[in-house]
Amino acid sequence: MVGMTGPYNSVTGVEKEMIVSRFINSMPVRMEAAKGMVELHSVIVDVDEATGKAQAIRRHNDYGD
Repeated sequence: MVGMTGPYNSVTGVEKEMIVSRFINSMPVRMEAAKGMVELHSVIVDVDEATGKAQAIRRHNDYGD
């Protein structure tokens, strides 16, 4: 499985305002974990062991409580 998990309204699990500020100002900022409903979005890849090629790819989403 390949995917990403974290609060939906974040950038890789960090408050998005901090990331935007760092990008715009080119200055380091203290990263704080984002809060909010956590989600997992991923894909599950079935691979042929003989060829190493993908046989199937399925989307997987899990929404936190």
